[in-house]
Amino acid sequence: MPAKSSAQQKAAGAALSAKRGETKKSELKGASKSMEKSMSEKQLDDLASTKRKGKPEHAS
Repeated sequence: MPAKSSAQQKAAGAALSAKRGETKKSELKGASKSMEKSMSEKQLDDLASTKRKGKPEHAS
């Protein structure tokens, strides 16, 4: 499932980093915190690897 905005993509990237142990889970805030808990590593990777071209900063 592709990200709908660049903000969603960035949150998924932060959550993926924490899930892999590259950053501390305690550093996560907001959407990335809930994404890390509720999504698998594969789902996060799919969201984070979406191309940014043409994506709005925030989805409406």
